[in-house]
Amino acid sequence: MATLNISVTDAMKQWVEEQAQSGHYVDADDYIRDIIRKDQQHKARIAELQRLVDEGLHSGTSDETMDDILASMHRAAV
Repeated sequence: MATLNISVTDAMKQWVEEQAQSGHYVDADDYIRDIIRKDQQHKARIAELQRLVDEGLHSGTSDETMDDILASMHRAAV
């Protein structure tokens, strides 16, 4: 596993230590790794949403009315 040294403010250091001592994390390193994992997951979700938006924008215009689309969605949900 690689090592990364960072500088933080005293308040940030105190926050990290408090989170580590809360019992949810083994230590400060575990807390920081969790933050990074959550950020990676968040970025992946944003990228997927952007991909879907781009796909929708490039898919053209539908001949269906909004009522047709909603009815189709309701049928699919049942």
